[in-house]
Amino acid sequence: MTYKIVFFDIDGTLVNEEKQIPADTVKAIAELKETGVEPVIATGRAPYFIKSLAEEAGISSFVSLNGGYVVYKGEPLYSRIIPKSSLEALVKLAAEHKHSLVFEGEHAFFADTEDHPFITESVMSLKVDMPGYNPDFWRTDDIYQVFLHCESKDEHLYESLLNELKLIRWHPQAMDVLPAGGSKAQGIEALLDKLGLTKEEAVAFGDGLNDKEMLEAVGFGVAMGNSHPDLLPYADYVTTDVNEGGIRNGLIKAGLLKG
Repeated sequence: MTYKIVFFDIDGTLVNEEKQIPADTVKAIAELKETGVEPVIATGRAPYFIKSLAEEAGISSFVSLNGGYVVYKGEPLYSRIIPKSSLEALVKLAAEHKHSLVFEGEHAFFADTEDHPFITESVMSLKVDMPGYNPDFWRTDDIYQVFLHCESKDEHLYESLLNELKLIRWHPQAMDVLPAGGSKAQGIEALLDKLGLTKEEAVAFGDGLNDKEMLEAVGFGVAMGNSHPDLLPYADYVTTDVNEGGIRNGLIKAGLLKG
């Protein structure tokens, strides 16, 4: 199979724990582009969290917000928002349990609590700006994703919402909240359809729990050597660690770069 497009997760895949792109990864992507294969970012991050990283990697297209907002070469292509009724139910339940929320829109994100330690710890781990404070942001703007701040022992408190919403843990104190059935795969499928490509012509690299559907939505799914153990069964190949040439080695295995 000749692959024509490659999707890259960011955290733990394109960037390491210090949120830096290894020099070898930047070079590998540049070499990939020279072959005519399209590199695309596929991340849980919002667009305003990835601009500088995308520029450094030389990538102009992205699937962001876990498939909720897709841009191809600067042009918006696909969007998926959380229904207001589902947000209202989430806000009510989180307030009952005193759990803080961060609402992610297309251009900005806002918290419903000021100076909450869980928000500070989780958002700072991404090395991005902190959210503003606007507890009513979800009422006035389209929301693509929410950060729900609670520990794993409290996840069961939200079981009543699982018919409407999907929860994916990405930090000890935080989970992504998406519409039920939401995933990176939705955005990837929309982009492949736009480009007239089949899933068999696509490759994807990931490392986290939100990458399961993505690895299944392509012809060749690559898990990083530093991946969450639960992701590995979904991968066609497990490459090396992000800091040990994981991207280059995976592209070589896919036949897209020479060893």
